Amino acid sequence: MTTLKCITKEEIQERFKLIKTKRTKSTLHKPIKDVTGLLSELKDFNYNLYLTCLLTYVCLLRPHQEIRLLRWEDVDLEKGLIALSGSRNKSGRNRIVPIAPFVKKELTSFKEQEQGLIFSNQGSPYSKDYFSVLWKRFKQNTTVDLEGITLYSFRHTGAINVFEKTGSLLKLQQVMGHSDMKVSLTYLRGLEIQQLDVNDLPDL
Repeated sequence: MTTLKCITKEEIQERFKLIKTKRTKSTLHKPIKDVTGLLSELKDFNYNLYLTCLLTYVCLLRPHQEIRLLRWEDVDLEKGLIALSGSRNKSGRNRIVPIAPFVKKELTSFKEQEQGLIFSNQGSPYSKDYFSVLWKRFKQNTTVDLEGITLYSFRHTGAINVFEKTGSLLKLQQVMGHSDMKVSLTYLRGLEIQQLDVNDLPDL
């Protein structure tokens, strides 16, 4: 017969101290106050980086995956749309994003080929760190305070603008390509979004 050993409360506490809890690394992407000015400086620094940041901000595409692997066949300049299949984006759903006229103008002037990758004329895409390295170099050469600002800050800033203009969480979910509205709600937490003004406050 097996005898069960009694474990004291103190022994349990000691064992819990030995267990390493898994910590998730979360990065705060601060919203950008002067997007126009920053994009203008980026355009002078490196056009690839500028166009990436523009697409991240206006079309709310993810820079390191969706934009880096973006192909001309995904872009319909005549209709003003970017279409990505479910296998090409994080949510796993087909995604169609409208192209603003000024973005369409930039893409039209940038277009050099009918097919293939937009940011690489080679058969293979640039490495996953390509835009990160360019962004790091830009931060080293600019006088703008970019503390806490990342490439994803353009996407976050665009999301804030969409939500403030439309007030629609559903539209935000659709344009961001989130698989669930709960993701969009979580996404907005902690961002500098003014959801109330003085006229919304209760009266006496």
